[in-house]
Amino acid sequence: MFLRELKRQAQALAAAIQFLTRFPVPVNIPFQGPVLSRSVVYFPVAGMLLGACLYGFAWLLTLFVPAWPSAVLMLGLWTALSGGLHLDGLMDTADGVLSHRSRDRMLEIMKDSRVGAMGVLAAVLLLMLKASLLAELLSHELAASFGCMLMIVPIWSRAWMSAAIARWPFARAGEGIAVLFNEVKGIHAAAALLIAAISSSAILMITEHELKATLLWVLAFIIVTTSAGGALAAWLNRKLGGLTGDTYGAMNELIEAMLLLVVVIWLHAQ
Repeated sequence: MFLRELKRQAQALAAAIQFLTRFPVPVNIPFQGPVLSRSVVYFPVAGMLLGACLYGFAWLLTLFVPAWPSAVLMLGLWTALSGGLHLDGLMDTADGVLSHRSRDRMLEIMKDSRVGAMGVLAAVLLLMLKASLLAELLSHELAASFGCMLMIVPIWSRAWMSAAIARWPFARAGEGIAVLFNEVKGIHAAAALLIAAISSSAILMITEHELKATLLWVLAFIIVTTSAGGALAAWLNRKLGGLTGDTYGAMNELIEAMLLLVVVIWLHAQ
């Protein structure tokens, strides 16, 4: 019984990493409803792996490269490690919801593989914002102490994806991502958020943050993630009658930017 459950959880972890990143997973994962539903619990772990790569790459770059070129190179790696999946979702979502058409027409636009003007504008503006925030973080005198935020930000943006899947209905019932994740429950989302909180706390403590500062930062990440994510999800749900795979990717990108912005604002306030 124990070994069977361990295998199930290992499959779910591998599915989360394979689904959300481009890290090689040398096993065959059955991409079926039960496995994928459990995989949302481990979405924050996939984010942590991505963040650890960013943290290591940032440390290496800052030894030889100025802040702005480092930021652009980091952003390229950040996008590559996710295969551009979430950025593609942002562009499709922007094309659809900013077209101001009917609900059905917006969903049709989002399914179109071609990218429109709104999608390009959204992607360019977001990438510019993230690059500038990374440059500020890398150039700040407290960057060494707060570089760990590069590991934490992807954790929370992906934890929110788990919560959004569980909380809001699918816009295209019976097709697409709805079929794959229709067994996700609130308990899965709660577990993902708990993993995000525990892993963030561990990272902050390991990087020599005091307990009080650690708790305040974790609380800040919870508040920003749930408030920004909740507002985005509610707005998209009102526009589309539910959420789609594209909107999950869009929220991931926007929450990452929002969390980075909060970190940079706090650093400049010191």
